Amino acid sequence: MRKMFPLIVLLLHLSAVYSDSHSLRYYHTGVSAPGSGIPEFSIVGYVDDQEITNYNSVSRRMLPRAEWMKKVGPEYWEDQTQIGKGNEAVYRHDMRILMERFNQTRGFHIFQVMSGCELDDDGSIRGWNQYRYDGGEFMALDTQTWTYTATMSQGLITTQKLNSQELRAGERYRNYLENECIDWLKKHVENGREELERRVRPKVKVSGQHKDGTLMLHCQVYGFHPRPVDVKWMKNGVDDVPTYETTHVLPNPDGTYQIRVSADVMPGEDDSYSCYVDHSSLGAPLNIVWEPEQPSSWVTPVVVAVVVVALLVAAVVGFLLYRRNKSGYKTASKPDKFSSGIQQFSPINLSFPCVK
Repeated sequence: MRKMFPLIVLLLHLSAVYSDSHSLRYYHTGVSAPGSGIPEFSIVGYVDDQEITNYNSVSRRMLPRAEWMKKVGPEYWEDQTQIGKGNEAVYRHDMRILMERFNQTRGFHIFQVMSGCELDDDGSIRGWNQYRYDGGEFMALDTQTWTYTATMSQGLITTQKLNSQELRAGERYRNYLENECIDWLKKHVENGREELERRVRPKVKVSGQHKDGTLMLHCQVYGFHPRPVDVKWMKNGVDDVPTYETTHVLPNPDGTYQIRVSADVMPGEDDSYSCYVDHSSLGAPLNIVWEPEQPSSWVTPVVVAVVVVALLVAAVVGFLLYRRNKSGYKTASKPDKFSSGIQQFSPINLSFPCVK
């Protein structure tokens, strides 16, 4: 399970869309040893950042994951189910071959392919076809030459075969990316436009903590939609804060997103820090200035009042004890056997009764 999660996150990060473009992506994942809730094979489809379809070796059906995907007719789901079953058989075969090439006979291994296309609002098109094995890039399609390039020596045999004159797999895949993939992307975007193009402005909260001469700044951005967002710390209005600790953009239960960006700085006397946030829901980027927290105006009077009351109480108690001692409680004549009356009834030794 630990191997699968970082891999999927990495691929999602690599293919993030930072404009008003739309993308259609599919993640095919095969594992050598299913278990712990992980199916042996799965296909997950996304439009932009929203999951739209899911097939796995347990259900063996391609199922909708977005409500608006139900607008697609039943023949689509039947066709996609048959494609999923065919790919499932291919991935079982590929997994065995890969384990042989890596001299592996057992253990948990993962093979994943990400493919898809992106359409910008200016009409330009991009596409991907990336292969990974156990978290490392195995091979990828170069969309400039439309040939496959191996990034592991074990992938050379495969790329040579795919790039051969007999197959020319890259050219064939180009046709899919630029035509069929884009056509389906347009259909899905039209069906889900209300949800996909929903714009929700981000809320921003900044805070800072002084520690060992440094200042740790935090910028929490939350409640925004869609997912793409640009968040960074600025110093004196300039992008000049090199140290960042950034979380992934995480989903909220209501369908919006959140992210936190932190920076560790050495503040100067006149330095000013602000959190820069750019998002498609905004007319102009936000710049939220961090300001050191000042004590509230009521804090000092309250502290003074508490001290005055404490002094008055101590004075009254002391006066009462003095009167009490003068009116009948005398010190013992033999101090070696008995303690003094003041010591016995000192406020330090008084206690409240136990409440049972």
